[in-house]
Amino acid sequence: MNPKATWISVVAVLVAVSSVRAAEDHWPQFRGPAALGTADNADLPDTWSATENVAWKHDIPGRGWSSPIVWGNRVFVTTVTNDEDLKDKDRKRGLYLGGNRNEPPKNVHEWRVQCLDLDDGKLLWEQVAHKGVPPESSHLKNSYASETPVTDGERVYVYFGNLGVFCYSLDGKPLWSRTLGAFRTAAGWGTGGSPTLHRDRLYVLNDNEDQSFLLALDTKTGADVWRTERPEKSSWSTPYVWENGKRTEIVVSGSGAVRSYDLDGKPLWELGDMSGNAIPTPMAGPNLLYVSSGYFMGNKKPIMAVRPGASGDITLGANETSNDFVAWCQRKAAPYNPSILLYKGLIYSVTDLGLTSCFDAQSGATIYEKKRLPNAKAVTASPWAYNGHVFCLSEYGETFVIKAGPDFEVVRTNSLADDDMCLATPAIVGDKLLVRSDRRLYAIQNLKK
Repeated sequence: MNPKATWISVVAVLVAVSSVRAAEDHWPQFRGPAALGTADNADLPDTWSATENVAWKHDIPGRGWSSPIVWGNRVFVTTVTNDEDLKDKDRKRGLYLGGNRNEPPKNVHEWRVQCLDLDDGKLLWEQVAHKGVPPESSHLKNSYASETPVTDGERVYVYFGNLGVFCYSLDGKPLWSRTLGAFRTAAGWGTGGSPTLHRDRLYVLNDNEDQSFLLALDTKTGADVWRTERPEKSSWSTPYVWENGKRTEIVVSGSGAVRSYDLDGKPLWELGDMSGNAIPTPMAGPNLLYVSSGYFMGNKKPIMAVRPGASGDITLGANETSNDFVAWCQRKAAPYNPSILLYKGLIYSVTDLGLTSCFDAQSGATIYEKKRLPNAKAVTASPWAYNGHVFCLSEYGETFVIKAGPDFEVVRTNSLADDDMCLATPAIVGDKLLVRSDRRLYAIQNLKK
């Protein structure tokens, strides 16, 4: 045997193992590494309650629907407080009309960043990024801290819509900040799309009613690298960096169309016939990109799979389900708020009303569709998966545990406290699941190992 070849093989294995361990140690952005919402650790819990398998819980002041992120032993969360107790004010679960606020509140708010110890939940540091009166309104069900922060292990980047970006060291030292302007959103619903990192650039999407744009910032200084104006109006999706076999591109779901840009902000392709009020985030598997949008009051709810290398307008015709660059389309399958999930070759879609569908990721063939989660009244958080199960968290703090695979089976339901309202998508790191409600952050762990 060639010793050099053997050495190279050993190094490759060690690098692969190291990469897996590194991924398990961090959850750096919305939906984690590669924005897939999946993990692989046999010790992760599948059973819990408000007291069972709770390693710790941390009360969070104010209101925020951002997800927690984790780097090593540090957990980062954002929230906004004011001199009113928001916990029970205008508190209402589920999809409903109304809730619009024509004017922003007049009292002073504080936009906060907290860092917790992953082992025990103790507060390590807190920074007030901004203090003042909100410049724009938000839906009563939204928050002023709905954007999930992101970290590269050197800095934490916090984006508060209609305020700007605030950058900190992992120890809480302010490094730089950028104001990006305040803009009207549809019906005054506020903002929600999270920033995305790729190498030395931070990408911020701001789709609004005044001047929508995709912005690339230098991670070290916060300076503009480029800014691309967008034709879309308000949306609440998070940009996705798609590294495929042909190139790296930035994919953005907007209201009406998905658009892709190169790393200089130049348009590559567009895919129309999507729904309005885009919220779900794109994601990719080994050879396909998956996009979805499903505004609950519209008649367009597509999930589509896109091949690499597209250019120009790749919108499907009225009677088409595929073309040169759209591998397949399910026109009535997408959720409104949750993002779809790719796990072990299957796509899972969980609607806001708890209807669950499953499709083959390569062909788009229906495995099962519109299976109802028992008594699920409202689902906003995106589903996640590990250890052969798919997990769906309702606004009522109930997590429905579904057996992954071609047969729909709800294995169990895990319930938090009656006063927990859950819209944030959880984080997974090591053997812990971090679930945020409007009142507290839970660290859930198998404590009876």
